[in-house]
Amino acid sequence: MTGTSMGSDGSDSAAGGRKQAVVVGGGLAGVTAALSLADAGVRVTLVEGRPRLGGLAFSFRRGDLTVDNGQHVFLRCCTAYRWFLDRLDATALAPLQKRLDVPVLDADRPEGRRLGRIRRTGLPVPLHLARDLAVYPHLSLAERAQVGRAALALGRLDPADPALDGQDFGTWLHRHGQSPRAVRALWDLVAVATLNSTAGDCSLGLAAMVFRTGLLSEPGAADIGWAHVPLGDIHDTLARKALDSAGVRTLLRTRVRSISPLGGGSWRVEVPGEQLDAGTVVLATAQAETHALLPDGALDEPDRLLGIRTAPILNVHVVYDRTVLRRPFFAALGSPVQWVFDRTRAAGLTEGQYLALSQSAAQDLIDRPVSELRARFLPELKRLLPLTHEARVRDFFVTRERTATFAPAPGVGRLRPGARTKAPGLYLAGAWTATGWPATMEGAVRSGVSAAGAALTALGRSRDHLFEEAA
Repeated sequence: MTGTSMGSDGSDSAAGGRKQAVVVGGGLAGVTAALSLADAGVRVTLVEGRPRLGGLAFSFRRGDLTVDNGQHVFLRCCTAYRWFLDRLDATALAPLQKRLDVPVLDADRPEGRRLGRIRRTGLPVPLHLARDLAVYPHLSLAERAQVGRAALALGRLDPADPALDGQDFGTWLHRHGQSPRAVRALWDLVAVATLNSTAGDCSLGLAAMVFRTGLLSEPGAADIGWAHVPLGDIHDTLARKALDSAGVRTLLRTRVRSISPLGGGSWRVEVPGEQLDAGTVVLATAQAETHALLPDGALDEPDRLLGIRTAPILNVHVVYDRTVLRRPFFAALGSPVQWVFDRTRAAGLTEGQYLALSQSAAQDLIDRPVSELRARFLPELKRLLPLTHEARVRDFFVTRERTATFAPAPGVGRLRPGARTKAPGLYLAGAWTATGWPATMEGAVRSGVSAAGAALTALGRSRDHLFEEAA
């Protein structure tokens, strides 16, 4: 690769660079931004340090298996991510449930294991959940009634109210009559999976957004979808195909060394062996990396990015020599196990069964040795799944995402920056930016659209092709 020619003051390259864009980061936010800019006719170079695209939602090979680093799901209300799947021609590879149906198994009961379900009907909100909530076996009758009243109160909150950002969800639940068992059996069941946090550690504003959007906006909003193929087939293979078709130049295994202004609204992005000059730069990297690359004056308080803490997710992978689970997934109560998914077909396993356990808010587990995790989780699976008693474990391994998401702690909202910076032509993307959403694939895509939309407005280009709800 050769460097771009430069005059002594950078003027020649700057003039040509104004018609080009550089997107730094090849996760969902970066891929979305690159596609959105390219679809408007902008010449785009996407730079990614890893040898693949997809960010923290990726796959890898382990023997004959193709393994996702962790189980990722989305909901019907995740309209931006669904738009992204459609843009990649991947919608059929990640179908949604026809109707929400979550099996919830409580193994910590004197009378033995008990299965409950969280399902919806076709009735309007909030009646769509009333039938199963009325008979949910993991709560008493009085607790179920209190849950209904709290849900209605939650639906009256405005997630955009700055006052909610500084409050924690757990305290709000306690004030609204929620027992510790109700928090454990229902509210945390959802919060841990969607926010990577328990209620007590979570911003009320983000919790209100999740529950209002997912459970109280329309009957089918919480229907669950997930990839029935390895995530890498979508977020890497199909993403590369879409980028190539859109004319995006993609540089993998390429680390950005610096980003500096050239004057006149142009930028220079330094990578090994090359200088990329552009009129638009989108930083779609994690908050710490973004902080390190930001030029002086781009944000009023750049150090606030470092105040956006991260939260880990631990994923436990178990391969059995036979089928031990006869449903696609379930959630567990009264157990260290949180959510269990059958990934057998998606991983390419032809004999036996492969289960993936997703353990969110895993601060206490993330650094435990594999031997300790094996001793902790295999007996729990035996307690939850009787068919494991006769099964042999063929493989057991873990994947650790120590910085899987930003921590949705009270006060995080005021730290999250928008897409625009004070530097003309420089934009920010990433699930940690001010999308209004928690750290999800949906939030990542929305951030990429927001950054591209802001850039296209500045360039005077059409935004008609953008995801409409984020435009």
